[in-house]
Amino acid sequence: MRIGVVFPQTEIGPDAGAVRAYGQGVEELGYRHLMVYDHVVGADPAVHQGWQGPYNIETTFHEPMVLFGYLAALTSLELVTAIIILPQRQTALVAKQAAEVDLLSAGRFRLGVGLWNPVEYEALGQDFTTRGRRIEEQVELMRRLWTEPSVTFDGTYDRVTGAGLAPLPVQRPIPVWFGAQSPAAYRRAGRLADGWFPQMSPGPKLDEAKAMIDEAAAQAGRDPSKLGMEGRVNWTGDAEELDDLAGRWRESGATHISINTMKAGLRSVDEHLSALETAAETLALRKH
Repeated sequence: MRIGVVFPQTEIGPDAGAVRAYGQGVEELGYRHLMVYDHVVGADPAVHQGWQGPYNIETTFHEPMVLFGYLAALTSLELVTAIIILPQRQTALVAKQAAEVDLLSAGRFRLGVGLWNPVEYEALGQDFTTRGRRIEEQVELMRRLWTEPSVTFDGTYDRVTGAGLAPLPVQRPIPVWFGAQSPAAYRRAGRLADGWFPQMSPGPKLDEAKAMIDEAAAQAGRDPSKLGMEGRVNWTGDAEELDDLAGRWRESGATHISINTMKAGLRSVDEHLSALETAAETLALRKH
């Protein structure tokens, strides 16, 4: 089971030096990958009455692809989006950006994709109501763009006529993982994904979700055992609790986990790294 960290998007701030210190510090502690959340714009609760999202216009978010271009030169970590909100973006442009990150990181890139809120879709000129159908078509097109020098594609939402990416990525195709938290999303992940990010802890709900994904994969002629699964462990300051949850994820079949230090009351990069050092020492006892 590979162990990484969740980049503290909402707490690390705009200082490039802090970003560099965090990325390099995480690598020195022995973590294998860095997971980054994505939001292009935040909603203003004063305008969007009744806004229930966890983030708003005051929440800081570095743009993942640009951030990864920076970190690819500074670390040897695997770089993971979890998730890029794919249907609000132009498909060919995401494929190009992903290919570039994959090249700059020497193939250390995983593209996590998913869906989000209508405020961002409007700002980016895309239709929120077609997001589920569109993401399926987008994944098909991106995989062709990553593996074929010339692509002709006539879909419902995208059209490409005799065009291709150059250079192609190192990984052909780049692994695509799905965020999933509904039966429809589980079935989609089973049919199309290389792996998935559960939105719950190990237990009956995870077992039910995994069963739906495995069934969908088998019905699509895929081997369910080949799908990755990345769990998330929130840091609470209790190393024993972290150790126990990491073990439960391993028993549940997780191929990866990420340690999340956001919303733990940590006020600086040094405090985040100190917590991750304790976590690394604890998890090293399990010899992952």
